[in-house]
Amino acid sequence: MFVRALLTLSLLVLAGACSAQTEDAEMVVRTAPTLHGELPIVIAHRGSSGNRVEHTLEAYRTGINYGADFIEPDLVLTKDGILVARHENEISGTTDVADKPEFADRKTTKIIDGQEYNGWFTEDFTLAELKTLRTKERLPEVRPGNAAWDGQWDIPTFEEVLQLLKEHEAKTGERVGVYPETKHPSYFASIGLAHEKPMLELLGKYGFDGADDPVFIQSFEVDNLQKLAKKTKIRLVQLVADQGGPPDRGDLIYADMITPTGLSDIAKYASGLGPSKSLIIGRDDQGHLKQPTSLVADAHKAGLVVHPWTFRIENVFLPTEFQGGYTASAIGDVKAEMKVYLATGIDGLFSDNPREATMAVDQFGAE
Repeated sequence: MFVRALLTLSLLVLAGACSAQTEDAEMVVRTAPTLHGELPIVIAHRGSSGNRVEHTLEAYRTGINYGADFIEPDLVLTKDGILVARHENEISGTTDVADKPEFADRKTTKIIDGQEYNGWFTEDFTLAELKTLRTKERLPEVRPGNAAWDGQWDIPTFEEVLQLLKEHEAKTGERVGVYPETKHPSYFASIGLAHEKPMLELLGKYGFDGADDPVFIQSFEVDNLQKLAKKTKIRLVQLVADQGGPPDRGDLIYADMITPTGLSDIAKYASGLGPSKSLIIGRDDQGHLKQPTSLVADAHKAGLVVHPWTFRIENVFLPTEFQGGYTASAIGDVKAEMKVYLATGIDGLFSDNPREATMAVDQFGAE
């Protein structure tokens, strides 16, 4: 990250010096591919989840060590109102809860955001009970190496994640950002466990509460972001998928939200857009990348930064032209894929492989 920061600083200093001299140099600044002319940020998706079991302190620590600018915890709540990091509040796929006879009677079926889920849910456990569980790899067939870490780590609280960042800053002087996602916020609010108050209090406690601090809050829902916009100066990011719509807004679909009019509406409460990467560059019937859409340019015109998700190194996730080997779990050239997206002007990217992402961004900045 230090190399990337130097490259960004050099770019801005050079551009500023030249813009004072000639109109041509000024045009270079104006046509920089990102919204603000800075190098894109790297967001360690659920930590370095391509290298360690996702949403563990070890995954976040590894993401930091690999040079990520931000680490991304998904936030759900416990029965006693504590924010913890899990991909979903249903935890049978990411913990050993099914192997715990003392919790057998907690298995249940719930309707969340219109979908039926069967399993064990964080909101039915106290933090103390959750801390007795151990994490496991969510995609063991794709990431057998990660599965070797099953049973090694517990579920971290959001405060433990923030403490990790502060410890790293105290030790190195480097400030790494945090990029939390509120998972199912309207559902949690409906059962008396709203995200906003405990999340903002913790972010403020650890110095992440201003528009200039390295923090973004993201959500697939709309109403909670609009409420947050009235309560905090923290930058907000509207997530959008390539199908469906916000779970809390039956009157909206994501396809309409990424039109110029929709993007202007998002810009009234958010600073950024977090689209599925397929909305920026789709794939043809053979799995090859097509030509980019106008989404990045349209979002920039609305004043929104663009942080697409998710870049992963395994074949099963890669476009055909960047795959390697012959199995779904074989490693391909994710850096080459990232470079195609970086050329569109994206302002950052989510990746399970932050080491490769930082290399791609550094190479992009040096070209």
